[in-house]
Amino acid sequence: MNFCIRTKVPGHYDRVFAAFDRELFEALKPPVMGLDLDRFDGSSPGNEVHLRVGLGPIKTRWVSVITEEIKSESENYFIDEGKVLPWPLVFWRHKHRVLKLSESESEILDDIEFKTPFKWLDKVMYPVLVAQFKMRSPAYRRYFTSFE
Repeated sequence: MNFCIRTKVPGHYDRVFAAFDRELFEALKPPVMGLDLDRFDGSSPGNEVHLRVGLGPIKTRWVSVITEEIKSESENYFIDEGKVLPWPLVFWRHKHRVLKLSESESEILDDIEFKTPFKWLDKVMYPVLVAQFKMRSPAYRRYFTSFE
């Protein structure tokens, strides 16, 4: 199942893309889910991100590997793919895209593909994941407005 959340932010797309670091990751933590960032290598191919996610004291591991990074004159992106995923996810691919809108404005796209063991569960997870990623939009805007 796929979805894409789009967020316009101030700043040149190269500068916005370069800000995808540990500090931004921490600023994007969802408020309702516990999330601990144990390892963040960066967003270049081969880098890994290790998380513990869950509610309350019960947390499970999530390990993603950066598999691709592309920079062009109109868009920069990197892709993280889940290698160790919390149940019920069995597949995760997140393309972090930053599009150039102008010299002073960019658009961030969280382009996500995921799967669970069952189609019906994909449909249950879809609105939950979309809601979590929509919560990133105001956090992105606050974060990049503070850069200006």
